[in-house]
Amino acid sequence: MADTNITSGDMYNAFLHGAYEVVSNRQFLNKINVFPIQDGDTGTNLSSLMETIINESTKGETVKQTLESFSDAAIRGARGNSGIIFAQYIYGLSMEMSDQEFIDYNQYALASKKAAEYAYDAIEQPVEGTILTVMRDWGEALSKQDGSSNTITELMSAAIVVLNDAVVKTQFQLKELRKAKVVDAGANGFSFFIHGMLEYFKKGNSIDPDSINKLRRDSISVEVEHDMNAEITYRYCTECLLRSEKIDTKSIKKSLSSLGDSLIVAANKDQVRIHIHSNEPERVFELLRQNGNVEYQKVDDMKKQQDTMLRRKSDIALLTDSIADIPQEFIDAEQIHVINLNILFENTSFIDKLSITPRQLLDYSKDSKDLPTTSQPDEKSIENILLYLSTHYKSLIVLTVSKQLSGTYSTIKRVANRMESDDFKIDVIDTKQNSGAQGLLVAKAADLIAEGYEQKKIVDTIIADIPRSKILVRVKTLDNMVKSGRLSTTTGKIGKKIGLKPIVTLDEEGNGALDSISLTTKASLNKLVKHVKKIMKEHTIESYSIVHVDNLEEAKEVERLFTNLIGKEPRYITETSSIIAVGAGAGAVALSYILKK
Repeated sequence: MADTNITSGDMYNAFLHGAYEVVSNRQFLNKINVFPIQDGDTGTNLSSLMETIINESTKGETVKQTLESFSDAAIRGARGNSGIIFAQYIYGLSMEMSDQEFIDYNQYALASKKAAEYAYDAIEQPVEGTILTVMRDWGEALSKQDGSSNTITELMSAAIVVLNDAVVKTQFQLKELRKAKVVDAGANGFSFFIHGMLEYFKKGNSIDPDSINKLRRDSISVEVEHDMNAEITYRYCTECLLRSEKIDTKSIKKSLSSLGDSLIVAANKDQVRIHIHSNEPERVFELLRQNGNVEYQKVDDMKKQQDTMLRRKSDIALLTDSIADIPQEFIDAEQIHVINLNILFENTSFIDKLSITPRQLLDYSKDSKDLPTTSQPDEKSIENILLYLSTHYKSLIVLTVSKQLSGTYSTIKRVANRMESDDFKIDVIDTKQNSGAQGLLVAKAADLIAEGYEQKKIVDTIIADIPRSKILVRVKTLDNMVKSGRLSTTTGKIGKKIGLKPIVTLDEEGNGALDSISLTTKASLNKLVKHVKKIMKEHTIESYSIVHVDNLEEAKEVERLFTNLIGKEPRYITETSSIIAVGAGAGAVALSYILKK
């Protein structure tokens, strides 16, 4: 490594060192994250960005080519306010760098100063005392150094004194940071990155990218005076990656500005990363689809994150997927964490229960020959969720949809096997159910956590309850069953002509199965009644639920009938996920129950 020039290899290795420092301090950054929302995920978001950069970028022949590779990866992997700002900063570096075999200090300093301007321009309402301020101060400090005689190490070391001071000052620039007595987490993350870069220029040693992926994330203790009464105006941290041959960032900002705050639009060639805090993520994505192809969506529930950070009820986290149908009020009250699965339709990806409703999805697909398909979460997304939960909890219980219906269980299990430790125990349970039945099992697990049971007892109880759980779905239309291949086209036509009304269920292994067939809606309901009466001759129904596909009126009728029959009201009535709606079809109503031991 030269003392006065920076080669492509130097820049590549310096970034690896910077990434190493950020990922190493993931837990610390999560702990001090209080601005703009106390949601405790800045460390996770920045680490995700760094890991995407090191795993999806390559060293080019010139510094500019290497930075362009970093920039492309950064736009794809950016998460959260600080992550997207950081991605735009890297894009600025790549744009302002000359395409030469190596650069000198002055070129790097000027590009760093300009890169901060790119970051500021991406934000609708820049706030001082954040990562932005520190990026700007770093660039200005570099530019004030005379690069004609001293070495890069000496010059960066002098500028880093200003950087450190800028990070410390953030605590006094924002009231939220003053109250919590911490510096800005994003600013601190950027500082860790720069310190890592300087470490490379001092020592010249390389880092194996795999070592960053394998970093141990130890629990830490940080004293932070959080605002227990903090309120969230906009609940959902909404992000997407948009691709278009023609990107108009000003137009995108204008169209989204009324839907929330913390708006960031970071562009790179033909792709743009958007971040906004909003209460209407479905409207955000609807507008963005008019501007290009939405390739990636992410919606984080900041209320849930804040409750986890400030008002956590237990040291045991409970996680499920969005196919489990449970009322949002119960999810909020019991602090249940949810992995919202993706739904793919006509080259657009939707987020179940967040960016599309069952009615919208059924309307979109009613004239299509093909049904929307579901996409299980990727391992990286699961890892981010588990890492976040490990920051705030001592252990985790995961209840998934039947592994016979989805690869969700297998994916989570693989990640959990890698991440489980003596300090963070993880139990992953295949409920062999879906929808309302899966929801009842999750609700019972939440009850047991609230009652203070130990994890092993909770897991044993839920596993024992799985064979005693059941779902029965009254299907009103055969259209989606034909489209999905469960019924042949010929059989479907005959069935529709004679008014076939099936009741579908899941068998003991969690596979889809046909419970019975009727020719009228009334006969279908009578068969449901006979099923329950038969069960109640030998068993007692501990709890039951009713879920529906945009058919609350009929769900209420079923509630009245079974309240009289069973002798108590259902635990809840709620609408299904969009994923369940696709399979069951419009108007479907399902009864689920758990029998007493």
